[in-house]
Amino acid sequence: MLRAAYLDLDGTLLGRGGSLLHDGEGQFTMLGARALEACARAGVEVVPYSGRRQSTLLHDTRMLGVSSYIFEAGCGLVLDGEVEWLTDGLEPRDGRTIHDQIEASGAVAMLLSRYAGRLEVYSPWSSAREVSVLFLGEDVDAGAADELLIEEGFEWLRLVDNGAMQGTAGSGRAYHLIPRGASKARGVARHMQARGLAPEEVIAVGDSREDLGAAAVVGTFWLVANAPAVPAGLPRVRRAEAAHGAGVYEAVITELAERR
Repeated sequence: MLRAAYLDLDGTLLGRGGSLLHDGEGQFTMLGARALEACARAGVEVVPYSGRRQSTLLHDTRMLGVSSYIFEAGCGLVLDGEVEWLTDGLEPRDGRTIHDQIEASGAVAMLLSRYAGRLEVYSPWSSAREVSVLFLGEDVDAGAADELLIEEGFEWLRLVDNGAMQGTAGSGRAYHLIPRGASKARGVARHMQARGLAPEEVIAVGDSREDLGAAAVVGTFWLVANAPAVPAGLPRVRRAEAAHGAGVYEAVITELAERR
């Protein structure tokens, strides 16, 4: 049986402008909602995993009708209303959020200096964050930025590429600066553990390299058609023919049909 589906939101389930009811071109569609309906009818728990803030996902998940979610690129899990931090002991303290502690470390200023003209703090979505520092960037190699962070003494942090940024022109991408131990894959694995789910009972769907990390812990990982190219032959990774919500619908319906 398929028991859970972990769904990225921006660039995956959601289309242009972050809308559930529009595709990547801005045309009205019900396919994303139909994917949620198919999961509900089959008893499959839907768990969004996203770079969005906890407070934002609280409202999003109420509209989607789900009770658990993974926020700020895997830094935290809300399981039936209870928050669990996945940041290896780095938690809000003394009135300062994790975001405040990262910003005060100097890592943000260092990255902005090294990637001047290619990386900027992305407003207004960067405000009121609890954990990650959100950047908008172009042509930034997250792996090289990781090495730079280590060289500069910020080995407790990493920069993750979380996919194309909604509402931007060209190749603008979302980058999150987060505690090194956190990841979307870790959030998915923790939810699976809490629910007692085996890898073959779950799927994940996404559009970014950070999403792709979940392929290591789920039975099958699906990339929607608008995701960037990845190396061929990756185990347990499939690519949908459709993009955004239609791709999620394709993944869910295919998995349910193949498991009959």
